[in-house]
Amino acid sequence: MDVKTVCLGMLTDGPASGYDMKKCFESSFGHFFPAGYGSIYPALATLARNGMVEFEEVPQEGKPDRKVYTITEKGRKELMQGLSNPQPTHRVRSEFLAMMCFAHLMTEEQVNLVIDNKLLEIENFLKLFEKPLCNQCSSMPNGARFVAGFGQFVASSLKGYIEENREMLTSSGAEKVKVAVGQ
Repeated sequence: MDVKTVCLGMLTDGPASGYDMKKCFESSFGHFFPAGYGSIYPALATLARNGMVEFEEVPQEGKPDRKVYTITEKGRKELMQGLSNPQPTHRVRSEFLAMMCFAHLMTEEQVNLVIDNKLLEIENFLKLFEKPLCNQCSSMPNGARFVAGFGQFVASSLKGYIEENREMLTSSGAEKVKVAVGQ
């Protein structure tokens, strides 16, 4: 699934601007499908060119006109085609994990700083689920609730794993691992 298909899906909830969609990507999709303006606006332009979305230009004072997009029938058909894949991939791209692969090349202070920052990021992410999810839960479609719960579970699990295993990446922890594996 690509950004265009996700944008079409978002537009099934109602008209939205590129800015609105960026906020939705950040809040609802950020833990599994990040997208920025550099991919959202080109996707919307392509969708408009192909007749899958229409837009209305809304004047704004002191700013460029705001384009508010709506999905067309052709766009709905394209979305349904995109949703027909019975084997979607599940990919994870993590700069954190890539860095931790090379933790042995970093100082213990650097490793601890990266880990502390990752734990703080996860804590902030988990805070998103404390109130908004509960307030919107009754109006959220089951799929959105499933995705939110999945994100919360993964983040909680990541936090627990990092906390329980961070010593593997420190010099004292690395010595324990070497002894445990007989090196």
